[in-house]
Amino acid sequence: MKITNLQTAVVEANFDWTYVRIETDAGVRGLGECFFAPGLPAILRELSRVLLKEDPRNIDLLVRKMQRAASGAGSTGIVANAISGIETALWDILGKSLETPIYRLLGGKYRDAIRLYADCHGGEGLESLDPLLMSRTPAWSRPAPDAQSRSLWDTRRESLERDCTPEAYAERAQQLAARGFTALKFDVDVPNPYTRDDHNRCLTNGEIDHMVSLVRAAREAVGPNIDIAVDCHWRYNVTDILKFAWRCEEFNLLWLEDPVPPENVSALREVALRTRTPICSGENLCYRAAFRELLETRAVAIVSPDVQKAGGILETRRIADMADLQYTAVAPHNISSPIGTIASAHLCAAIPNFLALEFHAYDVPFWEELASGISKPIIQGGHIHLGDAPGLGVELNEEIAWRYRKPGETFFES
Repeated sequence: MKITNLQTAVVEANFDWTYVRIETDAGVRGLGECFFAPGLPAILRELSRVLLKEDPRNIDLLVRKMQRAASGAGSTGIVANAISGIETALWDILGKSLETPIYRLLGGKYRDAIRLYADCHGGEGLESLDPLLMSRTPAWSRPAPDAQSRSLWDTRRESLERDCTPEAYAERAQQLAARGFTALKFDVDVPNPYTRDDHNRCLTNGEIDHMVSLVRAAREAVGPNIDIAVDCHWRYNVTDILKFAWRCEEFNLLWLEDPVPPENVSALREVALRTRTPICSGENLCYRAAFRELLETRAVAIVSPDVQKAGGILETRRIADMADLQYTAVAPHNISSPIGTIASAHLCAAIPNFLALEFHAYDVPFWEELASGISKPIIQGGHIHLGDAPGLGVELNEEIAWRYRKPGETFFES
């Protein structure tokens, strides 16, 4: 079996969902999804030159060939996003050729149902961001007369400050808990009237009080038996985020995510050691070497690699194995369509130290429609149940994907 072609398509949703399809001379096709990035389809097409005429079943070898080929530009970052999606497509081909699901090729499954945590954002509904995190109105949505591309934080300060209230968080928590989710995550790094400086990583007492009020509202809305996590998106310094973490200890959080910038593991470890609130991080790291210090120094209680940019399914399995040596739980980051979500679910089924998988698309009206060849509803009672279909066990509904395609991008070379 040899690779004959690689094609791409992009759907414009709350993020860009970039798909890669690999074709073979045996008629077996594989599908993968990449984490968004500027210029990603072009990188995927460049990498196809490394893959043509290769056996797609040699997955680890081909990943190393792509890494080596891209080493001059740096095989991490955006290139890792591309490699991760290609790697998933190769696993899909291997599973289909052997007529077995991917999780069996990873050693079998520990669980039949994959628990999801619902990312509730800042209490608001659908927000669409382009690859540079600029707020946008999707082409398929009715645009406002004065719609324009603006920075995420400028837009949030104007529109989300109104929505990021304790009342909105309580309402959102109750809404998602009623849909069967047993774990919820909220942003707490949201615009508020108490911020004095957007750039110095400091928190005022008023900001901390406001952030705590959001967490308290969510907790009181759903009671003690629904897990609640909060996300800071790497925005704060050690001293101030500790003040917030200490205040949150009464709420028994599932985790506090990315409290400080990710480059300084010792700072993250200091936060972890000085609070009883569990710390989670890792979504912006790629390949297992980047996770070594984070795990070996026990700077996190929970690690959150993203299958769509950490290097793919096998590399994330290796990261999970490293975490297991430190008795650290894995809660994969995931902002993808059903394709990437199911790919992540295969990984989650096959590792012992899995905690919960992110679901970030509750407000995307066509999320489930994008999938075909899989039982629906895909999410039942806050869980995904993987079947026995070979490979990923899911295909892209190309008619729906075409309807919501991103303008200006090729759609599987059409």
